[in-house]
Amino acid sequence: YDSVDQLLNDPAIDLVIVNTPNNTHFEFAKKALEAGKHVLVEKPFAATSAEAKELFTLAKKQGKNIMAYQNRRWDTDFQSIKSVVESGLLGNLMEVHFRFDRYRREISVKGFKENPLPASGLSYDLGPHLLDQIISLFGKPLNWSKTLGIFRPDSKVDDYMNIHLIYPENLNVFITANLLVANPLPAFVLHGTKGSFIKGRTDVQEEQLDKEVSPLDNEYGVESDGSEGVLVTIDEDGNKHTEHQTALKGNYSRLFDAVYAQIRNLESYPIKEEEIIWQLEILEGAAIKP
Repeated sequence: YDSVDQLLNDPAIDLVIVNTPNNTHFEFAKKALEAGKHVLVEKPFAATSAEAKELFTLAKKQGKNIMAYQNRRWDTDFQSIKSVVESGLLGNLMEVHFRFDRYRREISVKGFKENPLPASGLSYDLGPHLLDQIISLFGKPLNWSKTLGIFRPDSKVDDYMNIHLIYPENLNVFITANLLVANPLPAFVLHGTKGSFIKGRTDVQEEQLDKEVSPLDNEYGVESDGSEGVLVTIDEDGNKHTEHQTALKGNYSRLFDAVYAQIRNLESYPIKEEEIIWQLEILEGAAIKP
């Protein structure tokens, strides 16, 4: 195709995937819906909750589906977290920490991430992953506070983010993303009244796809040996039990299965409209800057 309009005018195309610079997601998603296409939008879904609401409303008017690409719900490590939370082995959760640590001192060549444009910065880059995982587990928080920081030399956008989310029954959730962590902390730490679970960030799918490993291969989405999560529980007699848990297999293909199921079979898409709106309300909200 020589232009976006030419692509959108092709009647053979049912689904358009918007994976463009963050600040253009709304523009291209809206054009695709107006052209009568189903749309899958890379994170962040939009720059604001108002933009997201407009897109969802337009999709309903057009009789089409618009879906958020939140692939990390199917990360190998997150499958473990979800399984442990749903098992109830930790009792009532009190404190949860999710982290995404990297060490990238240099400014990225991807200008849309590093220039102060709508939906730029680390908060809109890694924040959608962390918030989506938390919201998928616990729903909408009762309250939240957010701190953003700029620490890299010559950075024009936030490269540090910490969000404190408060949930019913005194559950405190903390999500952190940082581009200047030389020795990463565990990515997932959960403490409950009956035990704790700690796990590193061990998903290998992105690395495997870069190496052209097929999602159909047996080793795809299987974490490396030694990457197990550590589950510590206390029984009714006060005895401590430690178990090393291998993660369930991750598979991003399940997201595309869900896209197909919604478009062709009218099945409900697992990433809900309200979950995306809650996520963006937090990302666009005012932050404390150190």
